Amino acid sequence: MPYKERDIEKQYYSIGEVAAMFEVAPSLIRFWETEFDILKPKKNKKGNRLFSPKDIENLRFVYHLVKERGYTIQGAREMLKTRGVQAREKFEMVQSLEKIKEFLNSIKAQLP
Repeated sequence: MPYKERDIEKQYYSIGEVAAMFEVAPSLIRFWETEFDILKPKKNKKGNRLFSPKDIENLRFVYHLVKERGYTIQGAREMLKTRGVQAREKFEMVQSLEKIKEFLNSIKAQLP
């Protein structure tokens, strides 16, 4: 079996790194943290927020609801309470289909 390099993934990301991932201000992430119960990053002794990959997944879902789907903060909060599991499964399915589409488009671009 050929050697395959593993992708190295950080265990924790700073709020600046996370804000850059989503192209939003760090203050928006801090605001969402106060509004949504699913956003609970760890804090170090200095009080700096440390986001795990799971925290980033939750933030991506909140971002999807508020920024991409156009929900209000209250509407997104209610969606998470009433249909959170179903909405998350649907969101994850769409994400996986988008990855497949991207992969197929890259193969198509390589064809003569």
